Amino acid sequence: MRAAFMTLGCKVNQFETETMEGLFRARGYDVVAFEDMADVYVINTCSVTHLSDRKSRQLIRRAARTNPRACIAVTGCYAQVAPEEIRALEGVRVVIGTKERARIVDYVEASLHETTGIAGTITDIMQARVFEDIPLHALPHRTRAFLKIEDGCQNFCTFCIIPYARGPVKSRELSAVAREMALLTEAGFHEVVLTGIHLGAYGIDLAERPTLADACRTALAEKKLRRLRLGSLESVELSADLLDLIRSEPRFAAHLHLPLQAGSDHVLRAMNRHYSTADFARLIAEVRAAVPGVAISTDIIVGFPGETEEDFAAGMAFVREIGFARMHVFPYSARKGTPAARRTDQVPPMVRKERAARMQALAEEMAEAYHRSQLGTVAEVLFETTADDVTDGLTETYVRVYTDADVARGEIVPMRLTHLYRDGIWGEKIS
Repeated sequence: MRAAFMTLGCKVNQFETETMEGLFRARGYDVVAFEDMADVYVINTCSVTHLSDRKSRQLIRRAARTNPRACIAVTGCYAQVAPEEIRALEGVRVVIGTKERARIVDYVEASLHETTGIAGTITDIMQARVFEDIPLHALPHRTRAFLKIEDGCQNFCTFCIIPYARGPVKSRELSAVAREMALLTEAGFHEVVLTGIHLGAYGIDLAERPTLADACRTALAEKKLRRLRLGSLESVELSADLLDLIRSEPRFAAHLHLPLQAGSDHVLRAMNRHYSTADFARLIAEVRAAVPGVAISTDIIVGFPGETEEDFAAGMAFVREIGFARMHVFPYSARKGTPAARRTDQVPPMVRKERAARMQALAEEMAEAYHRSQLGTVAEVLFETTADDVTDGLTETYVRVYTDADVARGEIVPMRLTHLYRDGIWGEKIS
């Protein structure tokens, strides 16, 4: 039996797909490319935007065309919030939300023996209270390993559907974090990225009340680990203890992804974000003082309901003032069931698109400025892929470096950064 997988969305989804791949391998399945003929297609969906939903449906239809007799199993956030939409699509035989994925192989095999009906389960995710700990049965295919340590979100930003798709905060026990870290480092992974939906809330649901800093110390206890990185982290949840650990531990990547979402206080309040632009600027100054050379990346949403041209201009000015190393720009996407979607002051789609283009141009300008600031320095690069005799990888500050030197995939190599190249920097290997 052959199984194929496709993932949409965040690093948490990517990790969850890897755990499901491991479950299928453990039951004797061969894992093949999604474009290949397979008996089972597993699509791990995202629902952060309307575009994510549409892409999920397109992938389901593509799998049905590739093999009309296959079992198509759909899981993830879109499956959780809109299961009936997915059940109505041709070829879908298993639907599982964001819980009970440890049983996905059982559901698939049950569906293969049934001629009618759709297998799977959609639980009341708002009642889920325990982290679904699925051990890694197979190792990731990448050079960097993601390790999910938290699920769920309690922020309830007015634009976001994810709390309704993931439920409340659920944290992985420190003993399980240690177990998976031992597996990954023993397998030769030099970099591990700790991920979660609401990563900064890690531990609030556990009896011992461990913190994210405690989880990082547990990960760093693996002496073979050469680089630890954090996934997206709310700025207000960057504790002094965690910042001190980043400052003092040389294996901690000097890179933080801190979503700003809006550079206008008026829009931040409407989004139910729990900080002001002054708070954010003050924190960034503290981070840069504590960790010289740190790279700060962020997310920005433009065209939120009620955003005026003045709000947008204030956001552009604030973003420029901060000077992010990298910025992901998203035009606002209304999600049914969220407070923002019910507002009557929606920004017209063409205005959202135009503002996104202007903010994206600023993002590219800031990224180039950051890259230029790195020229002439030496950085350790974890190399990942090779194409046309050029190999590329990432520095600890998340800069993509390209080289034609003799370097091995999966290894960390010191490189001198010489000039801008493509979306990153060209590097020369140091003898």
